[in-house]
Amino acid sequence: MKTSPLAILVVILLGIWLLIGPLERLYYSNKAEPRVVTARGELAADEQTTIDIFQANSPSVVHVTSIALRRGLFSLNAVEIPQGTGSGFVWDKQGRIVTNYHVISDASRVQVAMADNSTWKAVLIGAAPDKDIAVLQIDAPSHLLQPISIGLSNDLQVGQKVFAIGNPFGLDQTITSGIISALDREIRAITGRMIRGVIQTDAAINPGNSGGPLLDSAGRLIGVNTAIVSPSGSYAGIGFAVAVDIVNETVPELIRHGRIIRPGIGVTLVDERVAKEIGIDGILVLGVESGGPAEAAGLRPTTQIRGEVVLGDIIVAVAGVEVHSYDDLLTELEKYKVGEEVVLTILRNNKKMNVALRLTALD
Repeated sequence: MKTSPLAILVVILLGIWLLIGPLERLYYSNKAEPRVVTARGELAADEQTTIDIFQANSPSVVHVTSIALRRGLFSLNAVEIPQGTGSGFVWDKQGRIVTNYHVISDASRVQVAMADNSTWKAVLIGAAPDKDIAVLQIDAPSHLLQPISIGLSNDLQVGQKVFAIGNPFGLDQTITSGIISALDREIRAITGRMIRGVIQTDAAINPGNSGGPLLDSAGRLIGVNTAIVSPSGSYAGIGFAVAVDIVNETVPELIRHGRIIRPGIGVTLVDERVAKEIGIDGILVLGVESGGPAEAAGLRPTTQIRGEVVLGDIIVAVAGVEVHSYDDLLTELEKYKVGEEVVLTILRNNKKMNVALRLTALD
């Protein structure tokens, strides 16, 4: 039977359609287009607050790099190497920068990077190691210097929302948020003394955040991020900040004098470990400075008579507040200014007595 040309043509066209059809469907099925964007609406109020706080304060936050001199491995020449990094913030229009003392304590040179990434040589103009606070000076133009807003820490409440801005792990500025977890904590400064009235927060604080600001929901400085509790050195839910009331009292004094002018009473003291070994609860006076307040008030030093040690006066309270260590004594005396009068309670021959004296400046 002879097949007609028309039938052959129909078979060919059917074959072509059967071949091309799946390819065409595959082509169009893979030709994906972007999805239609769903409108998100307004930002949540707390999101907008975080954004506003970061935008308002990030120009005030700086990156601090400490550089140390080290001898080269294969030569005696000294080379500069990065010692560590931290954060800081602009204190005033004169170019003063506040950071942690431990960030720059071992540095031979310090650099400060501003929010616009410009870098400036910094000079240390004052330090309070016992408070872990240092003040640097840079010569940046005034338009780059945006002083941070200052708040209070004496009215803070546990549960308040807080924000930390800094440069963790050397990264550019970041913001983290959390709450105040506790108040009136104590942490140990690089000198071994206790820093009191410290703020505890769960806002993420990592290496590099040290020296940066802790802010309240109004964007005001309430603390200087200082330390974390973590075996690994990374964020573990507990961070500490030196309260702004301490900072605001300390920084002006560092700018004026380069150090804290501490009030003293003109005595030298027996090492408290030695005092404890002989059963003394208080601060044993070793020596009395000639012409000082303690001598004028009649305090007695520890002496040796015919080979026998005669214990001097033991300070047990300052203005009615008991003191058990040298740190306690300094903490109480620091509540007063040089020239003010203070009443000490001393133990002499197992009898308590009060002695008034006028405070002098410690060297």
